[in-house]
Amino acid sequence: MELDNNKSKVKVVVSGIIPFFFIILMMAYIFGPGAGLLDFGVALPEITIEKVDFIESEIQATIRNTGPIPVEIAMADVNDRIQPSAIEPDRFLERYETALVRIPFEWNEAEPYAIGITVEDGTRFEKQIEAAAPALEPTLDLAIFFAIIGTYVGIIPVMIGLLWLPFIKKINKSKYHFFLALTVGLLLFLGIDSIEEAIEVSKENLADVFNGILLVATVTALSFLGLYYAGEKLLKKSESSRLTKPVAIALMISIGIGLHNFGEGLAIGAAVGIGSIAFSTFLIVGFALHNTTEGIAIAAPMSRERKVIGKLAIMGMIAGSPAIFGAWVGGFVYSPFSSVVFLSIGAGAIFQVIIIILNMIRVECNNNLSSAAVVSGISVGMVVMYLTGILI
Repeated sequence: MELDNNKSKVKVVVSGIIPFFFIILMMAYIFGPGAGLLDFGVALPEITIEKVDFIESEIQATIRNTGPIPVEIAMADVNDRIQPSAIEPDRFLERYETALVRIPFEWNEAEPYAIGITVEDGTRFEKQIEAAAPALEPTLDLAIFFAIIGTYVGIIPVMIGLLWLPFIKKINKSKYHFFLALTVGLLLFLGIDSIEEAIEVSKENLADVFNGILLVATVTALSFLGLYYAGEKLLKKSESSRLTKPVAIALMISIGIGLHNFGEGLAIGAAVGIGSIAFSTFLIVGFALHNTTEGIAIAAPMSRERKVIGKLAIMGMIAGSPAIFGAWVGGFVYSPFSSVVFLSIGAGAIFQVIIIILNMIRVECNNNLSSAAVVSGISVGMVVMYLTGILI
C-alpha cells in the first residue's frame, strides 16, 4: 500500500515537471538554432538618463542602457553643444548596465540645461533640467534638517489627529460607525493617491522598459495579498493574546499610513535635492495639513479601548516617522524605481487595511454596510482628504 502511494506521488511530481521541460526546450530552440525567427525588424538603441547631478565645475549624468542591444556611448553635450566627457567605468554598455558620464562644465545655479547623450549610430537622448542646483552631499546638518522636516510633516500631524480620541470615545454608537466609515474614506483616498503618485513618478522618471503602470499594479497586488495574509494572522493572534482586535486593526492602519508617509518623504527629499525650494515648501505645508486627518484613522478603532495613550503614541510614531526616512532617501539616494515600488507597497497596505475595517464595520452594523452613517462617513472622509489635498 505504501509503495502504491509513493508511485502515485512520483507520478504527480513528474506530471508537474513535464510542461516545464517542454517550455525549457522551446526557449532553448528560440534563443539557439531558431534565433533567426526573432530577426524581424531592426533593434533600436535606448538610453535612459536616470539622474543628473550638478557638482562644482562638473555635471554628472547617471545613464542606463534600457534598449534591447548593447550600445557604445559616442559623446555628451550640454544645451546641444558637444562637451568633453569621461565615462565610468567605460563607454560600452550591455543591456541594463549603468555608467556615470562626467562632463566638465561651469554651470550656473537656477539656469535650465539640456543634457544629451549620443550613441555610436548617431541616436541622441536628452534630459531637460528646469533649474540647476548643487547636488546634496550627506552631512549631519542636512540629515538633521530632513529629520525636522519629516517630523513636521509626518509625526506631528498624526499626533495632532490622535487628539480626536476623547471626542470619539464620548459619541454614541451610530456616530462611532460614522467615524469608522470616515476612516475607510480617508484610507481609500490615500490608497488612490499613492497609486497616482507612483504612476506619475514612473511616467516622468522611469524608463519605459520597466513598464511603470504594470509595475505599480503588480507591486500593489502583491503588497495587498502579502499584508492581508499577515493581517489575518495578526487578528487571529489577537484572539488568543493580550493584543485586542481594535488594537491590531489600529496597528495595521499605522503600518499602512507609515508606508504612505515614506513615499511623501521621498517626494519632499527629492524636491529639496533638485533645488525646487518653492515646490518642497508647498509639499511640506500641504502634507502637514493633509496628514492631520490620518490620526483620526488610527484613533477611531481604538476609541472603545482603555489605557491606550501609550499604544497610541507608539502607533503615531509608526505612522509618522517613516516620513523622516523617506526624506533621507529622497534627498541623498533618490531612485525613481524604488520610489514607485514603495508608493505601490503603501497603496497595497492601505487597501488591505480598508478590507479589515469594512469587515469590522459589517460586524458592528449587523451586516448592514449601506446605513446612512457608513455611507456618509466614507463620503465625508473622501471629501475631507480631497480638500486638504488641494494644498499639495
